[in-house]
Amino acid sequence: MAKAKKREAVWLECKECGQRNYRTQINVSQGTPKLELKKFCKHERKRTVHKLRRK
Repeated sequence: MAKAKKREAVWLECKECGQRNYRTQINVSQGTPKLELKKFCKHERKRTVHKLRRK
């Protein structure tokens, strides 16, 4: 039998423009974290806060 998946693919969405710019994987076995990172947004052309979004 296959094991249950422990990681899930999610998107990081820019708070200012709403574009989903980055894709990453998170560990869901301990619960879903509320992830917010400062990343570069190519649409805004500056570093902005990106938050976790599921597809």
